[in-house]
Amino acid sequence: MLDSTSISAIRLSIELSVLTTAILLVVGTPLAWWIARGHSRWRLPVRSLVALPLVLPPSVLGFYLLVGLGSNGPLGQFTQAMGWGLLSFTFWGLLLGSMVYSLPFVVQPLINAFESVGDRPLEAAATLRASPIDRFWHVALPLARPGYLTGAVMGFAHTLGEFGVVLMIGGNIPDKTRVISVQIYDHVEALEYTQAHWLAGGMLVFSFLVLLALHWVQPRQGQRT
Repeated sequence: MLDSTSISAIRLSIELSVLTTAILLVVGTPLAWWIARGHSRWRLPVRSLVALPLVLPPSVLGFYLLVGLGSNGPLGQFTQAMGWGLLSFTFWGLLLGSMVYSLPFVVQPLINAFESVGDRPLEAAATLRASPIDRFWHVALPLARPGYLTGAVMGFAHTLGEFGVVLMIGGNIPDKTRVISVQIYDHVEALEYTQAHWLAGGMLVFSFLVLLALHWVQPRQGQRT
């Protein structure tokens, strides 16, 4: 059975995943729309930058985030000047690192969804004198609903399973920065394989059910749209 430390790690991981996904959906919407529908020459470099965590080793990303959040880093100096202290080895530092690491898993499905909308629905709405904001809210967003579903599910699941980045930024502080993946690592180091099996098996089942539900819902969402 799960002990109190494992339950605490599960609670913290769920809280981190929910906040990360919610913030990325809000922040990622205008970013994805600009990348998908904009005409700036900076679109491709920005799109590559958004996708960088997909190919960058988590330890490298975590290292540079740790340096940036440190007392001599630009983010660390900013947070200290604002009176917030250092974010490294805190929950809020974990949240920032999770947002950076899970960014492509939320934004890329939104980009694909906005690109698949095409020009005709927006042009038809424009002929009916719909403003750009109305066209976005009442045409683009409903048509991009499957992308939001995919982004939300992938962002949540990916954040829940993070290890390298959260360990670099947050360390291993009980009830503050110790998430599920770090807790599994601790159990294995202590040769507590029964506890590790409970957490690892739960994550395995959860990941399979998430993908199964996503593959089952996506076609139906597309048909409704």
